[in-house]
Amino acid sequence: MIQPEMEREELELVLTTIGEFAKRKLDIDTRLECDRAERCPEEIIRELLGPDVGLHLAFIPSLYGGLGGGANDIFQISEKVAGIDLGIATSLLGVSLGTDPIRVGGTDEQKLLWMSKVAEHGLVVAYAVTEPSAGSDLAHIKTKATPVVQDGKTVAYTLNGNKQFITNGGIADLYTILAVTPGGPSFFVIEKGTPGLIPGPPEVKHGIRLSNTTPLSLEDVRVPVENLLGGVEGQGLRQAAEVFGYTRVMVASFGLGCGVAALEKAIAYGKERYQGGSLLCEKTGWTHKLIVPHAVALEAARAHIEEVSKRLDSGETKLEVDGAISKLTATEAGNAAAEAAIQAHGGYGYINAYEVEKLKRDVRITCIYEGTTEICQRTIAQDRWRLHLLTKGENYKTRASQLDQLETQSPGCGAEMCARSARALAEIMEVCRIKRLTRNQHILFCLGLLCAHVEVSAAFCSKVASKERGTSRLALDTLATMSRLWSRRVAQEISSEGLTLISGSGALTGPALKSFVELIELDQIHQGMAGNLDDLGSVAQALNSN
Repeated sequence: MIQPEMEREELELVLTTIGEFAKRKLDIDTRLECDRAERCPEEIIRELLGPDVGLHLAFIPSLYGGLGGGANDIFQISEKVAGIDLGIATSLLGVSLGTDPIRVGGTDEQKLLWMSKVAEHGLVVAYAVTEPSAGSDLAHIKTKATPVVQDGKTVAYTLNGNKQFITNGGIADLYTILAVTPGGPSFFVIEKGTPGLIPGPPEVKHGIRLSNTTPLSLEDVRVPVENLLGGVEGQGLRQAAEVFGYTRVMVASFGLGCGVAALEKAIAYGKERYQGGSLLCEKTGWTHKLIVPHAVALEAARAHIEEVSKRLDSGETKLEVDGAISKLTATEAGNAAAEAAIQAHGGYGYINAYEVEKLKRDVRITCIYEGTTEICQRTIAQDRWRLHLLTKGENYKTRASQLDQLETQSPGCGAEMCARSARALAEIMEVCRIKRLTRNQHILFCLGLLCAHVEVSAAFCSKVASKERGTSRLALDTLATMSRLWSRRVAQEISSEGLTLISGSGALTGPALKSFVELIELDQIHQGMAGNLDDLGSVAQALNSN
């Protein structure tokens, strides 16, 4: 993982530069015009990578001429750009993602050569992995890399195959391409203009129209053996998996940035739109349905992104599952917030000029690329199920004990309700084990979502207890109120969804089901909902005055 080298002052300068650049070159009229024309403004992307901005340098270690941004730096930069335009942000993701196989899998010589070129020349990079019949399941790619052997030694490879949905595919200067060698899937670096490397026409997309997305054909593309990343065949899947914790946090930041931008527009609209003799922002039917729940979910996701980013920056590895939790929660929250923002605007939300409908079209992709919501649910479920078995059901019970202690240390942070959720989840998973319910994929996926929401709640409680606002612009007391709201929401979800899974499967009936209801502390969870309405009102007031 990238070890953070950027100074705080450098990050602040980058964020300020992004804001100023957007005012000059990416105003709302420009964004809407490009969206309507389905045009990727390549000149703007190249200017962002040029010497005056050099945004790509944040992704590159200082050893190769970059700024050496860590996960927390990239998270903040990604949220900032996504809040302006997700298509542009996606192009930058392509550059970052395209260099990742080099950074984690290249030899020292390859890193120095290619990373330095990207840093110095602001190259647009594309990450070419996805295929027409292989999306998130990389083990089933069909693009072949056939060795070219001379005098008993491999001197080159010939690549043949097709790639699909490649960000920057038609404008890239450099490609990192995954292909199957005799030794297994492997990454290759290929430069623009290499004979046989043929980008297709840009895709006509539902959203992120300011990004370039194309298919890519490889017809007898000859690549020198020196361009095999790592110099050893069969390392591609490991290299791809190694960056998932990092890149999924980046996409989580996109969902967060889009969701926040949409909600901010809705809040501003509610402060000026009169209906029935008063402003929309004064109506609880509007705030408590369309604004507050989504603001809470976004701040909960933010807390988890911050936590995973810190762990990445500390050098911790094997955070693919935690990255999936961040991505799942933040992208679904961002998508829901953008949908609510349209509804909050009424008929105006459906009009292009207010931009919320564009934000909704854009943010929808975050639930799909870099691992769909369902892939994330499966990833989370399989890993946490493994932990449940290894700890003999104690994993979430241990978390519950830690949360009880956190509530004692910081009363009102939401940890008490979160602890109840964790204990209930442990009991639900144990019934699933005994009755072998996880053989049903639907139940496994549901467990993945419940695990994610409990862990996000725990991260939110920990953040509030630390008395640190992190990257949020909200006051600490508002964050504490939001944490309580999220903890109650998760507890309600755990109890209702858990009961539905258990009773709906027929695993428990009659007295056994009644005992299970007592075991998951359903009465205590219901009692813990006290104060929810007041907390909703408190957050609504804070958002309106922020």
